[in-house]
Amino acid sequence: MSQTIITTDQAPAAIGPYSQAILAGGFLFTAGQIPLDPKTGQMVEGDIKQQTRRVFENLKAVLMKAGSDFRHVVKATVYLTTMEDFSGLNEVYTEYLGETKPARSTVAAAQLPKGAKVEIDLIVKM
Repeated sequence: MSQTIITTDQAPAAIGPYSQAILAGGFLFTAGQIPLDPKTGQMVEGDIKQQTRRVFENLKAVLMKAGSDFRHVVKATVYLTTMEDFSGLNEVYTEYLGETKPARSTVAAAQLPKGAKVEIDLIVKM
């Protein structure tokens, strides 16, 4: 099975040995995105809603580069540093995914890269 690496400068560059996304077998697998500003490489400060919006803007850029959008998301995995942010996350999540209701896992993580409050990765049907 062939694989295509997806990269865009409209989302933060990988901060480790991985790709922003891989297209394989009719699916796009995104790396987890944290609330890094792609222009500055710095963490977006603020509450869970501000950080989640930045994460979704980063994911949107990767999906657009691959020729897709949020309507085709089939699975989301969300990592939060505290489940107290669950309702704020859901509010912004709904803004971006609307009526698209992919399968989802939400996990409490002790710590995320660069001190992020949220990280999200997606699987998208192409």
